Amino acid sequence: MTPSLHLHQSLATPPLAPKVIHILNGQGIQTIADLQTFTPNKAFLLIRNSGLSVTQSVYWQLVALSLLKTPQELNPSERLFWAEQLKNTPPVAAFPPQTVMETHMQAALEQAELAASKGEVPVGAIVVRDGEIIARAYNRCIADNHIGSHAEILALQRAGQIIGNYRLSDCDLYVSLEPCSMCAGAVIQARIRRLIYACAEPKTGAAGSVINLFDNTALNSHTAVKGGILDKKARLLLQNFFKQRRA
Repeated sequence: MTPSLHLHQSLATPPLAPKVIHILNGQGIQTIADLQTFTPNKAFLLIRNSGLSVTQSVYWQLVALSLLKTPQELNPSERLFWAEQLKNTPPVAAFPPQTVMETHMQAALEQAELAASKGEVPVGAIVVRDGEIIARAYNRCIADNHIGSHAEILALQRAGQIIGNYRLSDCDLYVSLEPCSMCAGAVIQARIRRLIYACAEPKTGAAGSVINLFDNTALNSHTAVKGGILDKKARLLLQNFFKQRRA
């Protein structure tokens, strides 16, 4: 252990370049403790996906900092272990500011309210491209007599028709409820860049609640995931819907 380093020390130059620190700070990674929590693997992928050209040496700087060491102190077995960790790390992305995500999620919740007004389970979804909503949808399983008419799948279908491509690699999907395995598979196949959902689904959620298809690198996933945006609003909408149904 390098005595000069401690967990609450701020990330600094050296060893990290100012541009690297700027990107990490922008995502709330300001200290070595923050780096440990976020993990060096995700931090490195975040930097690389932010458009900054970085070499593998930056990864070893991040790993060493998280271990309170210098890169020169990393032994071969440690390097082998961390190289494997990086290989198996799921997609990472820089997400929009909180206010932007909340604005878009509100639009998804408005779709969920439309579903509720028609007797459908209140789940809504929107697809965003270049900051603009290009597709909106809500659950239509009852209306369509089709299990595939989940809000996410309908929104992806409409977005694909609009841009003329089923691959939506430059798009984000906002959904008011954590996707099920069917919808998670569709999101992965569509190569959605970022999935943002409101509340977790403890019974069928496939983004971490029951299983996490997005963490399975064997599926060639391209989607980074973030949950909890307007969680309380989405949960209250669901609770009120099922309360009225039981009544």
